[in-house]
Amino acid sequence: MPGSLSPGSLSVVPLRIVLAEDAALLREGLRAILERAGHEVVAAVEDAEALLAYAGHTSLDVVITDIRMPPTHTDEGLRAAAELRRRHPDLAVLVLSAYVADAYVAELLDSTPGGGIGYLLKDRVGHVREFLDSLARVAAGETVIDPQVVRRLLGRRHDDGPLASLTEREREVLALMAEGRTNGSIAVALFVSEAAVRKHVGSIFAKLPLDPMSDRRVSAVLAYLRDG
Repeated sequence: MPGSLSPGSLSVVPLRIVLAEDAALLREGLRAILERAGHEVVAAVEDAEALLAYAGHTSLDVVITDIRMPPTHTDEGLRAAAELRRRHPDLAVLVLSAYVADAYVAELLDSTPGGGIGYLLKDRVGHVREFLDSLARVAAGETVIDPQVVRRLLGRRHDDGPLASLTEREREVLALMAEGRTNGSIAVALFVSEAAVRKHVGSIFAKLPLDPMSDRRVSAVLAYLRDG
């Protein structure tokens, strides 16, 4: 993981974490980064079976998992994450992978609202601080999705889905929301005022069939990511 972290450079809320990564050097490197940041790594495992065993019987805040792990190196980690969310809806899950995988993503997103969900691509995490910030946001209940994952899911979009009523600009705003951007950041990206972004966000909320029991921004982002 590129970047460096000096002790005490970040003020963090200590988290209890199970880490699943089959590459030994990366697994131990991530463990060192997390522990140096003040978190407790309850277990660092190399396969999905061990992930399910530890995460299913331990009080945790977050699971961090790769997608491709033994024995088939296909989507064991993602399937395990979806199963953990089914069993423990309040458990935050951060998927950290080198790949964009469609399988089980919808199931993970469709899990009962509760803990946060993140999907980051390993080679696009430029700094340790960026990784730890994403982890904190997921632990706090937010959805953090890498833009490349968003674009991949966007490519599967159905023209007659729930987003069909949105204008092109509203879709652009929603896509940036799905990346975890604030209204201010969206305004900068689209070269519009923050007031204009708030207007588009309000229109998106009015048009989409959102879950009245959850945060409207999160619900809108999940509707966007599921529409495939």
